[in-house]
Amino acid sequence: MSEAFHTVIMGLRDFFKDYFQGFWDYETPKMMVVKNKTLGVIYRGVQFLVITYFIWYVFISQKAYQESETHPESSVYTCMKGSAVHGDDILDTVEYARPSEGGDVISTLLRREFTHNQKQGTCAEHFHVANANCTTDLDCVEGEADFDGHGKRTGRCVQYYNHTFKTCEIQTWCPIEEFAAEREPPLVEAINFTVFIRNSIHFPKFKVLRVNAKHVSDGPKKHRYLKKCHYHEESDPYCPNFRLGYIAHQARENFSELCRTGGVIGVFINWDCNLDLDPSHCKPMYSFRRLDLRKDLTDSGYHYRFAKYYSNNGVEYRTLIKAYGIRLDIIVHGQVRCSSSVHSDSYDLCWDCKNEVYSERKFDEVIKEPTETIRTELSYISSYGSNHSDLSDGVPL
Repeated sequence: MSEAFHTVIMGLRDFFKDYFQGFWDYETPKMMVVKNKTLGVIYRGVQFLVITYFIWYVFISQKAYQESETHPESSVYTCMKGSAVHGDDILDTVEYARPSEGGDVISTLLRREFTHNQKQGTCAEHFHVANANCTTDLDCVEGEADFDGHGKRTGRCVQYYNHTFKTCEIQTWCPIEEFAAEREPPLVEAINFTVFIRNSIHFPKFKVLRVNAKHVSDGPKKHRYLKKCHYHEESDPYCPNFRLGYIAHQARENFSELCRTGGVIGVFINWDCNLDLDPSHCKPMYSFRRLDLRKDLTDSGYHYRFAKYYSNNGVEYRTLIKAYGIRLDIIVHGQVRCSSSVHSDSYDLCWDCKNEVYSERKFDEVIKEPTETIRTELSYISSYGSNHSDLSDGVPL
């Protein structure tokens, strides 16, 4: 038993001794340098492709050496400015802007259609509504309401206003819009209306806050600047005032056509900030694009309805207004980048490969041309000119 115990103790001692002595050893792979032009061309070609990939794609295109943030916090405030003479009326922002002070969506009225003096009653349905045309009361079902119609049918077949044909009578606001609407000319002066768009954007990761308006410390001076300036990509990129005509032109739309049908235009604000550069490079870039269906379709454009109510001799009346206009949707995108420390887990580069002592032990050179054949007792071994063989000198095979 004592002999076995002694054997275990000696084994442990030898293990810890070898481990302690080997712990301080330096290990490195030994490399072989092959002097072959074909392999060299392939090797350098692969190196060139890898270096090109990292320089062009990783660093230049993807900017992988930088940290980034692509989900900013954004706030948008809009306001329409301007006034226009329209016939005998003077229109201001209360008349043509919806809402007069808005957020990321604002619209301006360009053309109106009025249906005056509507009141609750019965009148003839429009003849374009399905199954509205009739010859007798039997053709009209009492209480029936068509989804595309204007009201509930009374069951009577009546003359269509001052025309000779008849349609089913309905209970609704009379007279109906299609028959009595009056169309006014478009508000062409709206081409010079100004939209004030203020955008504040915050990147919480980098604690960066930017505003698309020029910073002026003097309050009165800033107020005068914002009243007079108009956005220009080169001369005034920090002015948040945009003419409607400029927006339509940048979206490649005809303003006269927009007055007729209306339309929805997207105002895209893109913040692409590189914190490694001067702060002046962190500025908003604007682009404009038509968002609704194109004007060659029957249901294209943008319009909405609203009514103004009044009372006359105790009877409630309304004026129905169908408004065509431009709706602006402000859409904000943003990203910010900043260089980060580049750490590497290992470095395989040799900075002093000309050190003779290190190189002689690190590298074996293999050349293509064979040297003399070495005769041994066992076989013939062809040496390919290895300057540093793994075989020890003076040890016979």
